[in-house]
Amino acid sequence: MANTTVQRLLEKAPRGQPLDPEMLRTLGIEASQTSYLVRAGWLKRLSKGAYLLVGDQLSTDGVIAYLSRRVPGLHVGGKTALDWQGIRHNIAFRPRIALWAFQSYRFPDWVGEHMPFSFQTTQLFRNDAPIAAWLRPLPNKNNEILVSIPELALLELASSIGKAGDKGQTLEEATHLAELMRNLRVDVLTSILGYCIRVKVLKLVRDLGRTSGHAWGNNLQAYVEARSPGKRWSRSGKDGRRLTLKP
Repeated sequence: MANTTVQRLLEKAPRGQPLDPEMLRTLGIEASQTSYLVRAGWLKRLSKGAYLLVGDQLSTDGVIAYLSRRVPGLHVGGKTALDWQGIRHNIAFRPRIALWAFQSYRFPDWVGEHMPFSFQTTQLFRNDAPIAAWLRPLPNKNNEILVSIPELALLELASSIGKAGDKGQTLEEATHLAELMRNLRVDVLTSILGYCIRVKVLKLVRDLGRTSGHAWGNNLQAYVEARSPGKRWSRSGKDGRRLTLKP
C-alpha cells in the first residue's frame, strides 16, 4: 500500500507547486497517508495545508497557482500583468509580483521567502462589475493563474500610484508604460471605466491617456465628470508626498 501511494505521488503530482489536501485527495492520498509521507521523507510540510515533494523546487507559477486555489479572486494584476503580456519599461532582476484579490489573506512566510510580492484588495469597481471577464490565463503560464487583461491592468497600475511601500508605483514609470500601450481596446477600456468607483483611478487613467498620445486616451474626461464633476483630487501619502489631480 505504501509503495503504491508513493508511486502515485511521484507519477502524478505536479512539479514546482505546493500540494494542498484537496489536490492530494484527487491523487487518492488521504490525510493519514499524507502524514505517513511526511514522516517517511517523501513530502515536506511548508505550512498548514501546504506540502512539497522532497527534492522539488518551488516555482513562481507554482506558488501563485497554489494561492489561486485558496484566495478568492486572486489574480496577477497591475505592472506584473502588463509585463507578462509584453508591456514593460524596465527589466527587473527579481521583479515584485503584483497580486490582487477580493479579500485579505494571511500569506505563510514561505511565499515571501520564495518570491517578492505586493498584495492589494482595493475595491475599484461597483459590485456588479463583471471582473471575471477581465481576467484570463496566459498561453505560457499555468492555466490556474488568472491575469488582468491590459485594460484592467492599467486601472490597477493607476491605483498603485502614490501608495507607500511595496504597493507604490511612480507616476513617471506609469507614464512610460502608458506610452507603450498603443494596442489597448477603446471599447473594453471605456466599459471598465464605466464600472470604476475610484476618483483617483479615473483621473489618473485620463491623465495617462492624454500623455500617451494613443487613440484610447481620447475623451476620457466624461468618466471623471460622471463620478467627480469639477472637483480637484488631492491626497498626502504616508511618505509625506502629495498627489494632486486636476478636475
